[in-house]
Amino acid sequence: MQEDHVKLLLAEIGRITAALERLAGPAPAVNDWDAADVFVWAPARLQVQPVKRPNRIDIELIRGVEHVRDILVDNTVRFARGLPANNVLLWGARGMGKSSLVKSVHALAAKETEARLKLVEVHREDIATLPALLDILKEVPFPVILFCDDLSFDHDDTSYKSLKAALDGGVEGRPDNVLLYATSNRRHLLPRNMIENEQSTAINPSEAVEEKVSLSDRFGLWLGFYKCSQAEYIEMIDGYASHFGLDLPQEQLHAEALEWATTRGSRSGRVAWQYVQDLAGRLGKSLAK
Repeated sequence: MQEDHVKLLLAEIGRITAALERLAGPAPAVNDWDAADVFVWAPARLQVQPVKRPNRIDIELIRGVEHVRDILVDNTVRFARGLPANNVLLWGARGMGKSSLVKSVHALAAKETEARLKLVEVHREDIATLPALLDILKEVPFPVILFCDDLSFDHDDTSYKSLKAALDGGVEGRPDNVLLYATSNRRHLLPRNMIENEQSTAINPSEAVEEKVSLSDRFGLWLGFYKCSQAEYIEMIDGYASHFGLDLPQEQLHAEALEWATTRGSRSGRVAWQYVQDLAGRLGKSLAK
């Protein structure tokens, strides 16, 4: 009888322990920061996963955005050296190299400063978990850039509040070793109808609009990317062709590249790269360097 009582008690203790573990959530995983320079945040495991072969290109191949490139390089190098730097919002035209520039600048700054500068990508759907990630990163003894690509928020999406808290740092303050770089097609991240809806239901409409627009204001640097001219597009094509040794008469190269852009209705770095991939395939050339 006494043995049955003990068994029941042990079983109850086991159930209570399991319930407490579920409430506490997953224990932080051990992160191997030496495994790579680029990582992806996996919030389900509270872990950053190393990316052994990051998808990035040589910074010299990113053309038509030299002004913003130099600003981003300067900001990133200062941060890697432990000097004050700003969060950055890269916004504007699609396909003009916003995300490519972030990854290339990270590699350049890490090499130039010899700092253990890390890049951690945070997927758009994981923005709400930023506080948990910052809690991990504040203990890391080197600089970390958080990177969120194609950032925007839809109506009724409240995760932008987690982003605001991460940028401001809340009571504890954003860790000195962390910056946030984000790319977006929108300058203000939030759609106009979302701002207008907030305005119509607020006690003070002007304060509601200010609350929404102020999200972008929390980025110290706004770097604008605009559609490229035909001359800039051709410069991109020539740069790729020279770098990868794609031998084609210049007149034919330019004519094909312009026709390719016309069929897609736009000129951009992405369209130039897509043409170069097609050309390399036709020439039997590899784009691996």
